[in-house]
Amino acid sequence: MSDTSDELISSLGSIGIHPKGSLKVNSDWKELHSKAVELNEATFTADGVLLATTGERTGRSPNDRFIVKEPGLADDVWWGEVNRSTSVYTFEKLLIKIQNHLNNADNIFVKDAFCGADSNHRMPVRLVTEKAWHAAFMHNMFIQATPEEISTHVPQYTILHAPELKSIPNEDGTNSEVFVILALDRGLVIIGGTHYAGEIKKAIFTIMNHILPINNLLPMHCSANTNDDSALFFGLSGTGKTTLSADPDRALVGDDEHGWSDEGIFNFEGGCYAKLIDLKKEDEPAIYATTKMPGSILENVVLNADKTPDFKNKTLTQNTRGSYPIEYIENRTPDSMADHPKNVVFLTCDAFGVLPPLSRLTPEQAAYHFISGYTAKVAGTEIGVKEPEATFSTCFGAPFMPRHPSVYANLLSQKIQHHDAKCWLINTGWVAGGYGESSRIKIKWTRSLLNAALNNEILESDYVIDERFGFAVPTKCNGVPESILQPRETWDDKKKFDNVANLLSKMFIDNFNQYKDECSDEVIAAGPIVLY
Repeated sequence: MSDTSDELISSLGSIGIHPKGSLKVNSDWKELHSKAVELNEATFTADGVLLATTGERTGRSPNDRFIVKEPGLADDVWWGEVNRSTSVYTFEKLLIKIQNHLNNADNIFVKDAFCGADSNHRMPVRLVTEKAWHAAFMHNMFIQATPEEISTHVPQYTILHAPELKSIPNEDGTNSEVFVILALDRGLVIIGGTHYAGEIKKAIFTIMNHILPINNLLPMHCSANTNDDSALFFGLSGTGKTTLSADPDRALVGDDEHGWSDEGIFNFEGGCYAKLIDLKKEDEPAIYATTKMPGSILENVVLNADKTPDFKNKTLTQNTRGSYPIEYIENRTPDSMADHPKNVVFLTCDAFGVLPPLSRLTPEQAAYHFISGYTAKVAGTEIGVKEPEATFSTCFGAPFMPRHPSVYANLLSQKIQHHDAKCWLINTGWVAGGYGESSRIKIKWTRSLLNAALNNEILESDYVIDERFGFAVPTKCNGVPESILQPRETWDDKKKFDNVANLLSKMFIDNFNQYKDECSDEVIAAGPIVLY
């Protein structure tokens, strides 16, 4: 489709876009893929799947993302190392640069879509880009508008996207040649200097994460699945979020970003953006199948001589990606929505060997651990590192949460209580002395614990209270050795366990101190204690 109506020209003109080159509006994916190859932006694999490379930037540039500090929505931003501010002057200077760049580009591609599968809460968005393959990425990753909806589409936010435009830090007030700037009240995002497509997706999700709480909706960086009831899975990279949410007996709602409204949960996305490094058909058959389906986009994947993907090749980056429509996953909900979750699961990979393989949390404990967003780096992977290293990412998605973490945690706690959802903390890492002293907890045991939790198969009498963390820990579960359920009992040296457990408890407490001023006494009290 190529709609250059007076309304669209006027809408583009209102944000300073008056293209002199070719203008393609809402083209389908086939046209965009063909155009990307024609313009030497990308190539095709042996299976006819589009493959693009992003040059130097193969991931997000968190130090180059800014929010304009001006009166309005930005008043509620929690400023700091994650949410960096920039001035109105800097934004307007770069806005003029990007307008001039796009207006003089040979080709401009416009793509209209929605963020949010729930029509009651979705946000109309628009991408204006100089690259056909980025327009195709937008087509995959967001909810497609019908022809009728396109004819009346009025974007709430527009991204002006110029990957070939590099800023001059000393002149433009940027951190590098890359800039990603959100102007919340102007309905604009400007992105320049980076071809990494994930910046488009995350910019819009950051805006959703800021806007939804105004209406008492909870935005979440999590995956979700369902059968008779739904479940949410929060977790940082390496904790098993993708593996555990992919269940043949449960339909996928979405794999990365969701909202929780008064009606239930809904996927923000229209597609998936999966990591592909070391992808194997036998391990992840559904994702592997999408890499052979035209319409998908591979990013920074190296091809063999026969133009088939080499998923083991890390020459360009370890962050190789695949973007594909969610329709390419057979076992999914048809509308990317589900009822209120009955179970909320936090995943952590605890290399210290302290946290139990499964724990049940109170709503206040859920808020505390949601704000903490804990996992651990494996000891010994860096020179000089002899002990596990704790990593905390608020709300399991700190880079995309503009408000104070307590805003999201309070909403989560309220919704858990209101809908009587159970909350669980699952350790997919180690017990028995921690990393280096034992093997990682077997995935089959984790699955057995997860299924028992989701299916209410653990009796109330089978729980004990952890003395430091205060959560309820099961003493037995079918298919799981009882010896691993209580971590202290797995350690030969009980005194060493106590010392390490106290160390981890103190790390939690020290990390949480930065959030205490905005949290309730009940949430603060839900944290661990140090026992001497």
